[in-house]
Amino acid sequence: MSPMPKIYVAGHRGMVGSAIVRTLLGQGVRSQDIITRTHAELDLTNQAEVRAFFAAERPEQVYLAAARVGGIHANNTYPAEFIYDNLMIEANVVDAAFRAGVRKLLFLGSSCIYPKLAPQPIAEGALLTGTLEPTNEPYAVAKIAGIKLCESYNRQYGVDYRSVMPTNLYGPGDNYHPENSHVIPALIRRFHEAKSANVPVVTVWGSGTPMREFLYVDDMAAASVHVMNLDKSRYDQHTQPMLSHINVGCGYDITIRELAETVARVTGFSGKIEFDASKPDGTPRKLMDSSRLNALGWQAKVSLEEGLSAAYRDFVEIQLPRS
Repeated sequence: MSPMPKIYVAGHRGMVGSAIVRTLLGQGVRSQDIITRTHAELDLTNQAEVRAFFAAERPEQVYLAAARVGGIHANNTYPAEFIYDNLMIEANVVDAAFRAGVRKLLFLGSSCIYPKLAPQPIAEGALLTGTLEPTNEPYAVAKIAGIKLCESYNRQYGVDYRSVMPTNLYGPGDNYHPENSHVIPALIRRFHEAKSANVPVVTVWGSGTPMREFLYVDDMAAASVHVMNLDKSRYDQHTQPMLSHINVGCGYDITIRELAETVARVTGFSGKIEFDASKPDGTPRKLMDSSRLNALGWQAKVSLEEGLSAAYRDFVEIQLPRS
């Protein structure tokens, strides 16, 4: 590797990809050494386009942060797109990277790869030990395939393709769509609109009892760059050829009720919060065991309330731009 490697960030306009770009620039990587393409410029589901791009650009490192993502509603409504698009993106990028001589690649997965009722906190070894959560199974299967793609290319070709599995992410650049967003951006939008319209009650999907872990996206980006640049011998000490992925989390979880109350406080909503138990809860608890990554020298830094405040500021700037 050269002192200034040529780095391709796939999905640079997304929440995670844009955070990785911010982190790289903040750590001294020159903007001219970071390669990006919009979807209009490069369709990652198109094998021919992806191969041509890699053959022309020849990056030395690849962050594969591009994906089709969404919340429970989106996963339930568009299962075909979620499995097809994600399988095509990761297969095309990983294979084209190998063909172009890329030695180092980081694949970003999701904590939904683990069984619905996995022992808590969830260790990397829980992969493929039980039934997945039905509401996002197609997406989870695609992400599992991405891990196995990296492992298989490592085994067969001796490349260094790593995988990180983040817990639930939030922060600047999130998707605030009223139906297709994840829980934090959905709550931020709902509470903000309720406050603005003086609505006295906000209804939250589910019972409020499931527990979730949340990680600020810039923490995730810092973890990704940290894992990418770890010495291979040190990384290999904490992984195995058939268990090469590493969890990324903050180390603690809260109930959805506690989350809703915190978002209400951050957004300034002072009305009543009700829960609609007729709506699906999803997995009852999902806390990641991030001890492997902690042993490799990384810890989350941003507290939930601090991160939610930053996310809300970002939302207001996007939705209510100043004149």
